[in-house]
Amino acid sequence: MALCQICANRKHVFLLRSAKGYIYLHNKYLCLLLFLLRFRMSGGGTPFPNEGHISVRITFMTIQPVARPNNARFSSGPCAKPPTWTVNALVNAPLGRSHRAAIGKSKLAMAIDSTRELLGVPDDYRIGIVPASDTGAVEMALWNLLGERHVEMLAWESFGAGWITDVVKQLKIEATAKTADYGQIVDLASVNFDNDVVFTWNGTTSGVCVPNGDFIPADRDGLTICDATSAVFAMDLPWDKLDVTTFSWQKVLGGEGAHGVIILSPRAVARLENYTPAWPLPKIFRMTKGGKLIEGIFTGATINTPSMLCVEDYLFALDWARSVGGLKGLIARADANAAAVAELVDAEDWIDFLAEDPATRSCTSVCVKFTDDRIKDGAAFAKAIAKCLDTEGVAFDIGAYRDAPAGLRIWCGATVETADVAALMPWIKWAFEAEIAAQ
Repeated sequence: MALCQICANRKHVFLLRSAKGYIYLHNKYLCLLLFLLRFRMSGGGTPFPNEGHISVRITFMTIQPVARPNNARFSSGPCAKPPTWTVNALVNAPLGRSHRAAIGKSKLAMAIDSTRELLGVPDDYRIGIVPASDTGAVEMALWNLLGERHVEMLAWESFGAGWITDVVKQLKIEATAKTADYGQIVDLASVNFDNDVVFTWNGTTSGVCVPNGDFIPADRDGLTICDATSAVFAMDLPWDKLDVTTFSWQKVLGGEGAHGVIILSPRAVARLENYTPAWPLPKIFRMTKGGKLIEGIFTGATINTPSMLCVEDYLFALDWARSVGGLKGLIARADANAAAVAELVDAEDWIDFLAEDPATRSCTSVCVKFTDDRIKDGAAFAKAIAKCLDTEGVAFDIGAYRDAPAGLRIWCGATVETADVAALMPWIKWAFEAEIAAQ
């Protein structure tokens, strides 16, 4: 337990840790009064144990920010709802109705068609709603498509590393793994696209993303399988370079969990219809029957029962996306949010982005680290800041991912308001100074 930095009394720990920060009316004021009296007395007496820190304390007691984010939800998944969302958005959900009924199929088809419209997905690409969130969509692609040729697995964060494990240890496919430390990205120029290539467009746990699709050749022989769950609706994806693209609407559009989306190019469809993997496929993964694509999956006849409540929620988010200017508007909002974080990073020398190269810095899952030499325990320090901000009610769920380096992860996708990101930044500074003083 930390000591009171005025008198070293453990009972006054609230001076440091209270949710009310330093505006806490308790015995600390007696400590402060006594110290000031002692400071003015001449000679004699025993100095207070920590009186050397008093200047820091007096300064800090005055700087807690006044303005607060209107919405403190900065989680990287599930993410914040669109700012206009209310529970009334769900009133037209066909609850208690079969997803096989006309109304259910029409809602699912509407979700697919609106996704195509907003993302600019080519007409000859298939879009399907599938089980188990983005994880299920990625696994469906890996189990169905890999094994025909050598695979290159690219990873620069936790989920990319997980896909390597699935391919190498579970499917036991011959693969080359190319990995980079958190904050960095692999040498994209070294990737051989004669092979199938699996990668994340945006590293949700590292804040590192591919800068664009220029590294992918148009005349490739292998397939590209891209986990884009924290990139889609916030970054411009080059569809002609992507054969399989997956996401879940719980990310950038703030939908509810458990549903994934898979987008297939004609090349991916051709692979599905002309290649049979050596292993059995669970029912929820099967996209072909009798050597032909099951077209119903891509028109609204889902493999398993979807939540029509979640589908209705997604439809609302898509409508909201149109209202802010479609894809261009969504990208602009995410960029503005990331820029608000950059203002703090550029102004202070104790904080930096985890992504080392600005060209590969994410505009959605923005990861920052604390670099001050005074920090004694980086992991504990970052957790303390995240907890402090949570307790103050200004930022929920922004601690770094469990496998990632210590720091904060601030979701800056389009459903977050830039004003809220800007309001959070002084609180991060306040919490940093509080924890530095508390060490």
